[in-house]
Amino acid sequence: MDLRRRGIYLLPNLFTTGALFAGFYAIVQAMNMKFELAAVAIFIAMVLDGLDGRVARLTHTQSEFGAQYDSLSDMVSFGVAPSLLMYEWAFKDMGKLGWFAAFIYCVGAALRLARFNTNIEVIDKRYFQGLPSPAAAALVAGFVWVMPDYGFNGQELRWIAAGITVFAGISMVSNLRFYSFKDFNLRKSVPFIAIFVLAMFFVLISSYPAGVLFMLFMAYALSGYVLWLFGLRKPRTPEKL
Repeated sequence: MDLRRRGIYLLPNLFTTGALFAGFYAIVQAMNMKFELAAVAIFIAMVLDGLDGRVARLTHTQSEFGAQYDSLSDMVSFGVAPSLLMYEWAFKDMGKLGWFAAFIYCVGAALRLARFNTNIEVIDKRYFQGLPSPAAAALVAGFVWVMPDYGFNGQELRWIAAGITVFAGISMVSNLRFYSFKDFNLRKSVPFIAIFVLAMFFVLISSYPAGVLFMLFMAYALSGYVLWLFGLRKPRTPEKL
């Protein structure tokens, strides 16, 4: 037997392991009541998760093991960690309603990942079916990260937090379309102004990461509903007799 076939590719799975560690770190910090660190760790996991697949494609090291490992890592980082973070920050005194809201998010992430794995070969690559779990996690974590800057704590915002958490969970299992950006070609030439706009975008994020990132992912989460409303307004082609 060729032992090489039993090995795994190190580089892409190293990024996946980093994302998994960031998700685990977020869980630990949420349990230690260090909510800002937990929220930042979830965003770090999101960055690492975005890199592992691209690294695998660039280095031609895709594998079924990597795909399954990435899905399990996503469940920890974008399913369990955000729901536990929100529960510890805002839901602990809400009784059953609190853990129910957190569980809706958690099971939504699990179902979203399972559906993505089974539909990966048949869906339109330009759009995601349902809100991607990293974007949902960024929405929840961003809310926890930004609200203390305005003097609010989780107890004061528990009902709003519950609404955002349930909204994210339901959006993940919806059939709404969310633009995937997968047809964005980095090798294609762009106007010079595009580089300037990109630089200003990074300046904007660095000026206030918590607020800007939260607003960006809130806008992305709402974009699927906007696309759905535009689809309803399109006139239907009359059937031919």
